[in-house]
Amino acid sequence: MFFASDNAGPALPQVMQRVTEANSGYQMPYGNDTLMDEVRQSLRDLFEAPEAVVYLVATGTAANALALSCYTNPWDTVFCSPVAHINEDECNAPEFYAGGAKLTLVPGSDRMTPAALRKSIQGEQTRGVHGPQRGPVSITQVTELGGVYALDELKALSAVAHEFDLAVHMDGARFANALVSLDCTPAEMTWKSGIDVVSFGGTKNGCMGVEAVIFFDTTKAWEFELRRKRGAHLFSKHRFLSAQMAGYLSDGAWYDAARAANANCAKLHSGLKANGAIILHPVDANIIFATLPRKTHQRLQDGGAVYYVMDGDVSTGDPDEDLTARFVCDWSLSNDQIDLFLALF
Repeated sequence: MFFASDNAGPALPQVMQRVTEANSGYQMPYGNDTLMDEVRQSLRDLFEAPEAVVYLVATGTAANALALSCYTNPWDTVFCSPVAHINEDECNAPEFYAGGAKLTLVPGSDRMTPAALRKSIQGEQTRGVHGPQRGPVSITQVTELGGVYALDELKALSAVAHEFDLAVHMDGARFANALVSLDCTPAEMTWKSGIDVVSFGGTKNGCMGVEAVIFFDTTKAWEFELRRKRGAHLFSKHRFLSAQMAGYLSDGAWYDAARAANANCAKLHSGLKANGAIILHPVDANIIFATLPRKTHQRLQDGGAVYYVMDGDVSTGDPDEDLTARFVCDWSLSNDQIDLFLALF
């Protein structure tokens, strides 16, 4: 009954197998391993982008911050949602790696609208030397509130950005979960929708710790290599990053894991609603935000369901007061675990 985060789940068997296989003999370091050649080609095929430039890093923060830094001068600003991971959960890493650039929060919720984005872009680069210049747009897919942008929404946001000659970055920490939800191809959700660079997540969906940065704009390749090295994110024993991604991509393991996580979430979502929970945001992938009375939270935690994120103190206060909780499902949850949790209601 672990719903705290998909970061907390185990690694996929295919990932562990490839890591074990890689732990034999010698391979050239710093991304020159033969496994990286396999990964690069697999991702180019998957994204229908034969010229795409592919790099691996160990964390989502590194993927986002380093990718954005390639498009962001120190005097620029990055446009993003107020609840974007780069704003709320990366300890100013994007600003740090971009040399002090700032973030401009596009008003609204987790999903930016083209109108709001346009207004925010128009509001910057208006004060000459005294104000920030316009930088890239960063879109989170799946959003931090569990939403998924439709393809038409992605295209509309990209069109606004490109109208101002701004690059578009996609934070795809839960890329696979969004893809399952939309039932589309990776190409359709990225470069065919105007995305210039994507952080293709692995860690939340069954890897030990690896993310791919995929540039459809190949002009940034050498700059990224330099920034990755200077930023201390170039692994010497890189083959263990490559092995994880190779296992993740093998036989569609990445897609199957996301499909399982989304299915688990759908089952949990149905059960929560049936037991009176108030669902706060659309449940498009594998994240649920809901409110439950304090007394219900107490009963759940007394029954052993202590691993989910909650706002407020369960132990004291009005038993009927609603408290907000976040439930995240990963690929490894069993139906029995979900049934056991729902039986506690």
